[in-house]
Amino acid sequence: MTRRSKVVPTAALPAAAMDNPECNVALQMALEFVRNDDELGRLFASVCSPAFPPATMETLVLKLGVQLLRHWREPGGLERVFARFVAPTHYTLPDPPVSADARLFALAPDDAVDRLSRLPDALLGNIVSRLPVKEAARTAALSRRWRGVWRSTPLVLADADLFPVTSALSCVLAEHTGPFCCVHITSCYMEEFHGLLTSWLQILAVNGIQELVLVNRRWPLDVDLPSTFLDMATLTRLYLGLWKFPDTADLPRTSLFPNLRDLGLCSVLMESRDLDFILDRSPVLETLCVEGNLFQLRLRLVSQSLRCVQIIGSFEEIFVVDAPRLERLIHSEGTPDGSCSKVKIGHSPKLHLLGYLELDPGNHVLKVGNTIIKAGTKVSPRTMIPSVRILAMEVRFNVRNDAKMIPTVLRCFPNVETLHIKSGKTHQSTGKLNLKFWHESGTIECIQSRIKRLVFRDFQGARSELAFLKFFFESALVLEEVLILLDAGFTSMEEVHSKVDSLGSMKRASEGSSVLVTGCSDPQGDYIRSLKRGSDFSICDPFVNY
Repeated sequence: MTRRSKVVPTAALPAAAMDNPECNVALQMALEFVRNDDELGRLFASVCSPAFPPATMETLVLKLGVQLLRHWREPGGLERVFARFVAPTHYTLPDPPVSADARLFALAPDDAVDRLSRLPDALLGNIVSRLPVKEAARTAALSRRWRGVWRSTPLVLADADLFPVTSALSCVLAEHTGPFCCVHITSCYMEEFHGLLTSWLQILAVNGIQELVLVNRRWPLDVDLPSTFLDMATLTRLYLGLWKFPDTADLPRTSLFPNLRDLGLCSVLMESRDLDFILDRSPVLETLCVEGNLFQLRLRLVSQSLRCVQIIGSFEEIFVVDAPRLERLIHSEGTPDGSCSKVKIGHSPKLHLLGYLELDPGNHVLKVGNTIIKAGTKVSPRTMIPSVRILAMEVRFNVRNDAKMIPTVLRCFPNVETLHIKSGKTHQSTGKLNLKFWHESGTIECIQSRIKRLVFRDFQGARSELAFLKFFFESALVLEEVLILLDAGFTSMEEVHSKVDSLGSMKRASEGSSVLVTGCSDPQGDYIRSLKRGSDFSICDPFVNY
């Protein structure tokens, strides 16, 4: 659960703003300015302190207003801000199964033999389904042999290929008589065509749509998603982006998505009960992806089918209640400073990959079974999760109480083979742990006899980091490789050498192990944000990007 940016503490915000969806969304957009402005960033840091003066908040608001006004006056200024705000949503969407570069061409003048038309109908349909919808529809003009191919072929439609989008999309949906395989609607301004959207969804439901990606193109983000989509019983994949989820309080309790295996919710305004509702009614769901959550939700995982849960954004609580098939639980971009998050692991006997855990006992709670894990907690079989082989966690080594959590947490995962550690940043050091602390912490089973690979991300060269690495090298008997990714804050090679030279001289229990020190190949950490990567089981370790 990585810290990528700070957010104004909940206690510092007016209650009306937190209760109003529009205000909440506007606040999130406004904070984009804070994160990218040096002067506002310094003010913001003081606002996030436990006791900040009211004048600081007033100054921040005034300066923020000036920045907003400046962008308002710039041609396309707010559009650019909005694009930056919603870009992660589009980044996480699945790719359409058609090639945008595929084009239909006539035969060369010196080749008069039409060999394609001799192919079986099934093969012709397969060819047509791989073309952008405009090119696919044009095949009907080739010859009488091709006339009915497109209309009878399962429809594969991405509206990014259409212009003007709304009229062309309506025409395609009305004229295509065959089944609907895959439809990506991501380019329409839905507020202006809400009634039309409802009719589109009805057509898709009637024609047995299997994969639907439905994104509201732009502001406002609180456009109500028509409940018509709940009638699509044939769906196997559903991704929704930038919508307000329909109120589920009065909806019938019948199964909604009996065939749904892949669900993505990207910047969707919804309540915890709505998320529970859709999970309870998706009996074969295997992958759940939630990105850009705009509220503090509680996620309760009760599912006999889920294999992967990936969350990008803040949650008040993630509780794995009963998920016997769950293999991956990935959470990146942790909760706002000043709020508390909880990760509770219940029945999940196949959990293989877990991260990022934030070791910050003041704001983040890890609970295994009925036990809250704290520094010094006596670990027993009831507090262990022996199935986890890949563990990722973030710790601020210069914050004493955070770093003291490491031995206890690692003892809860005795069979970890790959350990990812992200060194978190802090502006206020509260005491550093030296090598003596690590020696006195005792044997840590997974370090001594299990861990084969260590990835240490955002290494800053602090003494507390070096002390941990020295202890790790001295203890890890089966270690094979160590990758240390440098923090982006290093300004020269001389500074790098001054920090990392001591690593080469450290004694290692595993003499055959290798240590590689390199710059971070992905300084923004977007590999962690990628829903595609996290839910791709062909990638053994989605935390690795080298």
